[in-house]
Amino acid sequence: FGCWVYKTGNESEMYVMHEICSSVKNMKQLDFSVLVRRANQIKEELKQGVKKPYRELIDVSWGDPHRTGVKPLSFVRQVLAGCLYPQLLESNRLKVDVRQRAQRLLETCAGGSVGSYSDTAGLTQTLKKVSEFITRRDGGVPSHPDSIYISPGSQWSLTNILNILVNPEASPKTGVLVPAPSHCVTTQSILGLGAEVLPYYLTEEQGWALQVEELQRAFDSAKGVCKPFALYIINPGNPAGGVQSRKSMQEVIKFVSEKKLFLLADEVYQECVYGENVEFLSYKRVLAEMGPPLSETVELASFHSASKGLIGECGLRTGYVELVNLDPSVLKLLDNLFSTNSCAPVLGQLTLDLMINPPQPGDPSYPLF
Repeated sequence: FGCWVYKTGNESEMYVMHEICSSVKNMKQLDFSVLVRRANQIKEELKQGVKKPYRELIDVSWGDPHRTGVKPLSFVRQVLAGCLYPQLLESNRLKVDVRQRAQRLLETCAGGSVGSYSDTAGLTQTLKKVSEFITRRDGGVPSHPDSIYISPGSQWSLTNILNILVNPEASPKTGVLVPAPSHCVTTQSILGLGAEVLPYYLTEEQGWALQVEELQRAFDSAKGVCKPFALYIINPGNPAGGVQSRKSMQEVIKFVSEKKLFLLADEVYQECVYGENVEFLSYKRVLAEMGPPLSETVELASFHSASKGLIGECGLRTGYVELVNLDPSVLKLLDNLFSTNSCAPVLGQLTLDLMINPPQPGDPSYPLF
């Protein structure tokens, strides 16, 4: 959001600022932005020899593995290198499975180049691979490529979905239930779209568990303030790290059905699950296994990303959203909205393919992978 600045003598007057919507003006600077700037200052001071009670700074203010020094996966980078510079595929410097994979991926791109556009929703073959991955992950619950959009990261998808759900001119305002603690970028996105954030608090004493009673309290707090329209879930949790049980998820699904809420499931940390008797289950799978009428009526958008987990490729900007039980007219609006941004970066889309289809035992690259 820019402003024209006209200078008259020593004075400057800003115009257009008063035209910017109040919801954007009310957005606050993200805490991690302040931390990042301070971290960069400290790193520069260390380079210049300023004495500190430490010799090195590790910046963990972002959920960015490579920023902290984690090395990228060789297989991923080698395949992408071959896609960017196909002449590499003519030599034996890369393992045969790397060359074969890069060649197959290039064949899915228009003109055989990562520099070409894809369809709005994504590369046809990558969409197919994502739907196959979801079906495997969810124990056979079917997924269809037409219900999936590949995007420049999961946050981008979430913001677009919120654009459809939030009516900035509505009275009362649209309300979105959001966990606390939560991912601050999402909270700011909701506020920036003109909606109200309705925090529900996770129970620290029970491993940051989600309690339906707390959802009810947050829902009731909207009275006289806004109309709750969506519930945002982060599972596995960010930043707290809690993992929901099947029973907890079933309770949430019943709650959103009863309250007629749209369910937004942020599942980007699904590979980061540790501990005994802890298992990641997707909301789509639990919903499907609950059967009708819930499996046919609860509206769900679930998000995944290549920024987290084993691959951790934040800077390549890629993720996807899968939509369940949305009305065709709403899907049409979403398609129109997604199409305003052409397509996700093709190199990122290929990265998504590599994330969901890594080397397998017996492949030449598997031992190093």
